[in-house]
Amino acid sequence: MAGNVKDKEGFQRLNFLHQAAHCVLASSPGNVELARFYTFTQNSVARRLVLRQDPSVKRTMCRRCCSLLVPGVTARVRQRKNKRRQRATSIQCLSCGQTRKLPNNPDHELWVDKAAAQLENQSPREPAVAAVQKNEGAAAQGPTTSCVHVENLLRR
Repeated sequence: MAGNVKDKEGFQRLNFLHQAAHCVLASSPGNVELARFYTFTQNSVARRLVLRQDPSVKRTMCRRCCSLLVPGVTARVRQRKNKRRQRATSIQCLSCGQTRKLPNNPDHELWVDKAAAQLENQSPREPAVAAVQKNEGAAAQGPTTSCVHVENLLRR
């Protein structure tokens, strides 16, 4: 990951809220409402600060009721086959009944995990390409006049 994170405090807050929700459910499984409050706050902070959460974190939250999905406590997890005979994991929230189906494809790789997605693996833009794009942008705006030319016109 890149050395400088855009909003380090925001990610620390999201991490704390996610861990707090897990701790609440681990200590007292009946206290689902407090864990739901923490995950709802986590989603609202991420939205307000425009931060992207990791897909593994987003998979542990219900999209409808913002409940933390812990197998056996707040969610029912089943392995199913779909119409094309492919295996899929079915996660059902016990609070609202929302069901999510995640395909089980061992060859599938998330875009976030690919090398091309990492900022440190991308090559910097070449100066010639940047100069050409700058000139194209100036041509699209129309002709520009220099200050000297304008002053000469005003003197006449």
